Parts: sequence; structure tokens; C-alpha cells
Amino acid sequence: MEILNRMQSFEKRAGRTREIHQLRNQSMPQVINATALLIFLLLTSVSQAEERPNIIVFYTDDHGHADLSCQGVLADIRTPNVDALAKSGVLARNGYSTAPQCVPSRAGLMVGKFQSRFGVETNGNALDGFNHEQTIAERLQNAGYVTAQFGKWHLGPTPKITDHGFRHVYAQNSGGNFAANITLDGKDQQMQTVKPTRYHIDGCSEAAASIIQRYKDKPLFLYIAYRAPHVPLDAPKKYLNRFPGKMPERRRKALAMLSAVDDGVGLITQTLAKHQLMEKTLIFYIGDNGAPLKIHKLDAPGGGPGWDGSLNDPLNGEKGMLAEGGMHVPFVVSWPGKIPPGQLYEHPISALDVAATAAELAGIDSKPGDFDGVNLIPFLSGKNTAAPHEFLTWRWGGQSAIREGKWKFLKGGDREYLYDLESDIQEKNSLLKQHPEIASQLRSKLSKWAEELRPPGLDAANLSTAAKKYFDFYLDGKPLTQTRAEALEQLNQSNQKRKKQRRRKPEGVTR
Repeated sequence: MEILNRMQSFEKRAGRTREIHQLRNQSMPQVINATALLIFLLLTSVSQAEERPNIIVFYTDDHGHADLSCQGVLADIRTPNVDALAKSGVLARNGYSTAPQCVPSRAGLMVGKFQSRFGVETNGNALDGFNHEQTIAERLQNAGYVTAQFGKWHLGPTPKITDHGFRHVYAQNSGGNFAANITLDGKDQQMQTVKPTRYHIDGCSEAAASIIQRYKDKPLFLYIAYRAPHVPLDAPKKYLNRFPGKMPERRRKALAMLSAVDDGVGLITQTLAKHQLMEKTLIFYIGDNGAPLKIHKLDAPGGGPGWDGSLNDPLNGEKGMLAEGGMHVPFVVSWPGKIPPGQLYEHPISALDVAATAAELAGIDSKPGDFDGVNLIPFLSGKNTAAPHEFLTWRWGGQSAIREGKWKFLKGGDREYLYDLESDIQEKNSLLKQHPEIASQLRSKLSKWAEELRPPGLDAANLSTAAKKYFDFYLDGKPLTQTRAEALEQLNQSNQKRKKQRRRKPEGVTR
């Protein structure tokens, strides 16, 4: 009877009490067999719960596709610790963010649904829709994970980050004061405004390592969102000295900031290894969007607005475009023992896949419509050799795009383009006239998808003046109407104006 009572308790938790009543009417051998099966299922359930991995997401800011040394594109970038992650797992050759801009790409990552489904398409949109969505941090926290956020948030007031599922917050993203409810060594404190004692990248890395040390025996979800190499370019001398020689100063500063990020990746992976947690930890390293080149890549004095020194080579375009340079980003995934090492993965994958992957690995029940991404592990482990997605879609600021296999259809206002990305990753030769039937099929799929967004349709917004200039230059090959000297003078005047405005306005903690 005691065994049957325990069976009934377990079955109630699983929602199958009817089977218990059936078992009571069976013969003893049947009951014994059923009991053995249920004990096996219970032990398996416990074992799976214990095997739930830690999940760490490194998220960089305005980080161009070229700027990981494992990409093999440029010789001046050095990221040995991120390279080691890629060597231990997957370097995605076609990894995408959800938008070519900070706020929407972060909203999509956190929720796991395309952000225009809840009204956060561009930086200027209200966050009401996001505030009503359940983030992956909330889901994981409800499932027993310890959750922590570090660095840039950009999705509302930083003291309110805990409202979105993060137990611990260390939101340092500049040299100014910031919101935190933990200390640098991972101890609890009231949410408060904190004065920095470390360079912001180093502070986030040290605080994250402290949380790993503190909760080494519990499942963790860490979102480490470095504000790098986004302007202002503020790398200290320690990192600048690693990149001597002649180069644009903004390039040097970007390389230095990314070197600080790489050191942070090294500190965190070393902390995991110290506690034998590497094989229990799934790590993503993803950029939020492409680098802002501002066409001219001006090496303007200081480190303020303008080119951030990062590069998107060999991709065409930049931040603020749905050309490849705007949202085809650095993307690395590592889980030693689960994902075979040393892979160059060619199928397109998305930052939307992070939440879907995390939820499934954590044993979280989901229903259709909860996520737009997929669990990547069967694909990256080799168990499923198909493409994870039939196609990927985007809409942002008067632009929309779809990628299906090698084909990409891009729309900007009334301009349309079709590219074969296998042979033309630089998007130099539109094949719209040569393959109108392919363009029509892709346009139809894109239009059908866009009807699900808020507001619906492909033309929900107008193409901005800046975007028109980008399309003219990068995709249509039109000559520039402004010289480099004129652009530099305009940028310097704009930066001087911003400096005066900042002197009048104290820095807050809301980013």
C-alpha cells in the first residue's frame, strides 16, 4: 500500500491519476512491473533535472562580423579565449541577430520571439509590449535557475531589471554610476546606485565569476552584455598597449575593448573549469548587430559617436541595415561533451534560438507561439543534419528581409534586391531580374509572416534618411554626396554639441 501511495503521489504531480486507479485493479505482477517502470521514470526525471546545464550568454555591442580572430578575416584582432570557445564547439558561419539595432535585438533575445510581435521594432518604440512578455530569465528562474544580468540592459530602467526575471543585477556599462544589487565579489546588497571601482568590462567579468563561485552547485543563467565596442570608446591603457603600431585610433580602441571582453570570457571559462563546470555549461557568444561604419569610417578625435572602430568585412552594409553587415554577427556556441568540437556550422541560425534552446534544456514546458526559435542542440550535436530553420525573417524601420537557404530577398522602401549568398556574401550583385520567380516566392513568404507583426505588413514604417543613404552607397553603388572632410567636420560639430549637453545633464542608471 505504501508503494501504491508513493506511486499515486508521483502520478498526481505528472497529471495522470487515472492510471493509478487502473493499476489498483491489475494483478500483482502487473503492479510490480508498473511500479518498476514508474520508479525508473522517477529516477530518470531526477537525473535529467540534475543534468540541466548552466547557460551563459555573452552579448557584445556593435561588434562587427570580422572582429573575432577565429573568423580568419583580419590579422589585427586577437581574441584567444573566444577562439578557444569556438574550437571547443561551433563557429556559426551564418549567425544572425534579430535586428540591426540595440534595443530590438535585445528584446528578441530576451523573449525568444521576434520583437515586432510585441511592438519593439526600433530603439524609439515604447517598451510596453516587452514589459508584458515573459523573458527567458523569468522562465528559468521559475524552473529553479539562479539568474543574473551584467552590463548593458537598454530595455528600461536598470533598477527594474529584477522585474524581468533576474535575481542578481550588476548593470555597469560605462565609467559612470550604475544599478546593482550585488557587490563585485557577488554578495547581496539592496538595489542601489553604485560607483564604479573597475573598468566596466572588467567589473562585469569579475562580478559574473563571483556569482559562478557562489552558486557552483546550482543551475545558472548568466546574461553578460558587455557594452563593447559600442561608443564611447573608453579602453584603458592596459588594453590599448596590446595594439601598438600605425592604425586608426578608433580601430585601436575597438580592438582594446574587445580584448577586455576576451579577457572576461577567459576569466569566466577559467572559473567554470576550476569547479569542473565546463561540461555542464552551454555558452553562447553573440553580437547584437553589426558595426556602425557611418560609411566613411572616420577616425574622429575622442571616442564619441561615429564609427566604433569595428569592422564588418567581408560583409556589405552596417548597423541600421538589413544588409548582411547589419545583422550577420559573430556567433559562437560551446558545450563540451555535448557539441562536437571544431565545427564550422553553415546553416543559418538566430539569436532567437537561445531562448528556445535554454527552455528545452531546462525542462520548461512551452506551447506553440512561445518561441520563434528552435532548440539548436540536436542540430549542433549532429543528431539532426537538416537546417534548423526553413527560413529566417526580419523587419526593421522600413526594411524587411528573408533568407531561405542560399537566397536572400531584401526590401527597403520601394527598393528590392535578391542575392545568392553562397556565391555573393558581399551582396554586390542583385539577381532580382534574373530570378523573378524566386523573388516572388520569397516576397510572398515574407509578406505572410509580416502580417503577424505589430503593426502588420511589410511597409509599416518609412525608410529613414540615413537608411536611404546607406542603400544608395552600399547596395545601389551611387556616388557619395558628402566628402570625407565634410563628414568629419559635421561629426566633430555634432560631438561638441553632445559634450555641452552632457555637462548640463547628470548621468543616470537607466540604460
